[in-house]
Amino acid sequence: MPRLLSLLALSFALSLAACASEPEPPADEVTPVAPVEAVEAPVTADSATVRAFEDIVAHARANDLAAQPLGEIIEAVGLQLLGKPYVEGMLDQSEQEVLVVDLLGFDCVTYVENVVALAQAIEAGDPSYEAYIENLESLRYRGGALDGYCSRLHYFTDWMLDNARRGNVDLVSRDFGEPFDKTIDFMSEHRDAYPKLASDSLYACIEEVEANLQDHGIYYVPQDGIRAIYDQLQTGDIIATATDIGGLDVTHTGFVYKHDGGTGFLHASLSGEVTTNDDLASYVQGVRAQTGIIVARPLVNATER
Repeated sequence: MPRLLSLLALSFALSLAACASEPEPPADEVTPVAPVEAVEAPVTADSATVRAFEDIVAHARANDLAAQPLGEIIEAVGLQLLGKPYVEGMLDQSEQEVLVVDLLGFDCVTYVENVVALAQAIEAGDPSYEAYIENLESLRYRGGALDGYCSRLHYFTDWMLDNARRGNVDLVSRDFGEPFDKTIDFMSEHRDAYPKLASDSLYACIEEVEANLQDHGIYYVPQDGIRAIYDQLQTGDIIATATDIGGLDVTHTGFVYKHDGGTGFLHASLSGEVTTNDDLASYVQGVRAQTGIIVARPLVNATER
């Protein structure tokens, strides 16, 4: 890996989300995923986030979104957040792990989590703030429950696998992709980039997480095969961009965006805000470190089925 790419990857290690840049220029901006310690599961939210939630729910009711398929609800909610700023390191501001609830700014992973959590609550037919928060915790933490820093699903492939086991998503790229054979150990190999890993117990926990990911069973679609599977992608499918950066699984996340017969990308961009790109394949090919896509399809909240 070129020295410049390695330095850029390390410079973004504190950001916690695997979020990449816009297509060229620039082409080398990438952000690795990471893994704070907690007592219980306190929630951080402010009145502005509560008002944003109420606006989203009011729009959903006015447009009868609950009657639409989950993917359509995801796209509608995601588009309501267009222009919201990209914010790094949102989940690591507290000394102890807390459930961060913020609808005013996102990194690429928190954008995916919040949109899916909101859409699941809307699909259930009677969206409450409590249901949204429960969904958010279920998506973000191993087994659906916050239990310290290491319970957060820092690697996005781990996020996909754990949520698939619990019925929140379906790993559909296994139906049309090829094995994503890669050793995932970026965090342990770059321990100094993650302040929380100064704790030997947390470091050991992350090493265990990485060891459990070695036979992960993830499938991906290489760059040159993305357009060929457009007809198998659905509105609201979760896209994670696989990377060739050593030890790292993905560098960005977002949603399939179907528009005017095209297949685009809806995401919180490192370029500054929640935005869309008209063509998914062109976006992936435009960022040098991205080698393909992993696809997960959100499902109706498992507790509601």
